[in-house]
Amino acid sequence: VQLQASGGGLVQAGHSLRLSCAAAGRTIKKYNMAWFRQAPGKEREFVVAINWRGTTYHADYVKGRFTISRDDAKNTVTLHMNNLKPEDTAIYYCAADGGYRLSHVPGSYDYWGQGTLVTVSS
Repeated sequence: VQLQASGGGLVQAGHSLRLSCAAAGRTIKKYNMAWFRQAPGKEREFVVAINWRGTTYHADYVKGRFTISRDDAKNTVTLHMNNLKPEDTAIYYCAADGGYRLSHVPGSYDYWGQGTLVTVSS
């Protein structure tokens, strides 16, 4: 599965942004899909994931602000980010995992997109 993330940019704190992840080469219908992020000088961290049934799993620091959705017909996953904070500044990566359970561990994911940069100004 090839993944391509897009939609990043510069946004002011408190505003919203939507990231898209387009998959190619295989249908994502049976894959768990997730977003991770990596800020400068920090390790990659989990943001949110969704399984093939639509069950979601959020990191505490984005609960109530970020949501994930999937459109299997279009082979896309979307990250809706609201009330953005400067600490949300990072490169955001989408990932796919053919495993059974949703995971927050990067090593569980088999496929990764190239990342898209989100910068939140205060």
